[in-house]
Amino acid sequence: MLYRVTHHTTYKYSASVSLCQNLAHLTPRNTVEQHCRYTTLVINPRPAVLSNRPDYFGNQVTFFAVQEPHRKLSVTASHVVQVAPRPVHEPHLTPSWEVVRDRLRTSRDFIGLEAYQFAFPSRHVPPNVELAEYARPSFAAGRPLFEAVLDLTARIHKDFEYDPKATTVATPIHEVFAQRRGVCQDFSHLEIACLRSLGLAARYVSGYLRTEPLPGRERLVGADATHAWVAVYCHDIGWLEVDPTNNLQPSDKHLVLAWGRDFEDVSPVKGVILGGEQHTIHVAVDVCEINEHDDVVI
Repeated sequence: MLYRVTHHTTYKYSASVSLCQNLAHLTPRNTVEQHCRYTTLVINPRPAVLSNRPDYFGNQVTFFAVQEPHRKLSVTASHVVQVAPRPVHEPHLTPSWEVVRDRLRTSRDFIGLEAYQFAFPSRHVPPNVELAEYARPSFAAGRPLFEAVLDLTARIHKDFEYDPKATTVATPIHEVFAQRRGVCQDFSHLEIACLRSLGLAARYVSGYLRTEPLPGRERLVGADATHAWVAVYCHDIGWLEVDPTNNLQPSDKHLVLAWGRDFEDVSPVKGVILGGEQHTIHVAVDVCEINEHDDVVI
């Protein structure tokens, strides 16, 4: 699948901003199944400082600073991304979740140690006894890991309602759990907390969903916005992905931007400003399939 992606972010301020400094995770990752053919970032006002580098997790991050007075800031990322289907794994053939947990704790190879960092609490995924108890029915003794993870994913999808007005980026997961509603970011944090409570390694994946629905299928929740899902680590297989918002396994309709411990590590745009007083933010995302001969048209 070949996609054209546009991601517009606009900030408007009630008073002049004299200086802003920002970090942006707006460049799609290159993975085994995904290749970013083209990417560009347009910022207005034009930044006085602009640099790119990989972050700790290997995501491409852009630092920019606008040093002139402004009351509006626009950031537009455009990409052409080629995505292949992920490998299909038989859930019942994966090792038991206890075997995966125990091997993760004792592994001394580089890949295992790198994955183990995702088994610990993070800012948006703190320890939570309630979520540990919520996870346990899916993880019976000896149950294959991926079978258990898919069961947990289905339960979250059933028990929680998608409601973009119910939460903000700052809503803690214990409030999301109590009110049983939220958005993809919340559901991903919830599932990650459940998995980490059992000693498993789980990471937060930020990206996009294809905007156009498949023929005869309903439009997926999360289109026309950045999306989030979860990956859990399994030795000898690698990272297994699940989308709790839509109760499915990501394939070639999910485009990866970045991954980290939680949303804080991969926020599309974050930073600090001097001045501005009150502000509003508007985000618009479009993901559409294109033909091979259209791939350079942005």
